[in-house]
This record gives sequence, C-alpha cells and structure tokens, in this order.
Amino acid sequence: MKKIEAIIKPFKIEEVKAALSEMGIEGMTVTEVKGFGRQKGHTEIYRGSEYTVDFLPKIKVEIVLADSAVEAAISAIVEAAKTGKIGDGKVFVLPVENAIRIRTNETGDQAV
Repeated sequence: MKKIEAIIKPFKIEEVKAALSEMGIEGMTVTEVKGFGRQKGHTEIYRGSEYTVDFLPKIKVEIVLADSAVEAAISAIVEAAKTGKIGDGKVFVLPVENAIRIRTNETGDQAV
C-alpha cells in the first residue's frame, strides 16, 4: 500500500475530487494548509500598505491505495490540478505498512 499526499491550489480541489471519483477512489482526507515553495509567497497592498504574504493557502489531499492503483491516481491528480503556472503543487508517495478498519478489524488492502 502507498499513501499519496498531494498539495494543490484550493480552487482545483473539485476537479481533483472528480478525477479520483471517476477512478473509483471513494475515500480521501482533505486539509486546508498554508505553505510555499519556489514561489516564496507574494506582496499585496492593503489600505495603502504593502505587506508580504509568505504562506499561501493550499489544499492537502491524502489517499491510501493498493500499489496497483497508485500510478493511475497520481496521473489523475496531476492532470486535474495542473494550471501550468508556478505554485501548482507537489505529489508525494509514501509507503504504508498496514491499515486497519476500526469497525470490522479488516487489515491491509481490505481496510482501504
């Protein structure tokens, strides 16, 4: 099993969710996060004063999948989240040792 963590622009979450749903992926965790990468934030003017916004709003999508579905899920996320502009985000893939469904005690791929 693998865990996919995708950091994307907030306005892209519905497209990513739809792309994953089309694949049959039903469960995901979505968190509102703040951060920056190469873009290093930006400056804004509010009531005549300029200030720097270091941490930009992003969405973190977390999914745990069987190894066989990982590549297709990554492709779906990348295609749905891509704008071609700086700050589109990143996708991370991490190994998952085990998963347990609390209600039924199912483990491994059956729990996901």
